[in-house]
Amino acid sequence: MTNKYFPEEEIEQNDLYFICYMIERVARHVHQRNKYVVNKIGKDELYHLISCANVLHSENPVKTENDWISEYNLEEGDFDIENVDKELVNVIPTSTQMGKVYSRLILNTLGADEDFVDGIIRVYNNDICYTIDNYNCSAFYEPSYVIARAYQNGGF
Repeated sequence: MTNKYFPEEEIEQNDLYFICYMIERVARHVHQRNKYVVNKIGKDELYHLISCANVLHSENPVKTENDWISEYNLEEGDFDIENVDKELVNVIPTSTQMGKVYSRLILNTLGADEDFVDGIIRVYNNDICYTIDNYNCSAFYEPSYVIARAYQNGGF
């Protein structure tokens, strides 16, 4: 996938990871699911953001988070990813950890005719995210190939 602003530059896997990390971070901040953030931003703006990711990653993540919330009119919801059964869950994965989970899933299931933005939209709109984001189970903790296989098979 080529950069929107610099066609001679390729968008890197690390840029995809950064976008997934920020999606997770923003979704947690506004108490929404990742799907909401992805769909509210939309394909064209995701392409813009991933093209700028190599610069945005050096910004303060709190500033970037607040910019996204403001620029894309992201509204407060009532989904709290940290609302878990304390008897089952000792540690909630961080936004960086979940950014890795989702970027790996996108990379492991990317079709030949897809770019990273198409993969982001496809994965975050799949019902498997409800299982991955349920920290009362261990789906997020599974190896990447297990998560990718579950995605391809329609669930765990």
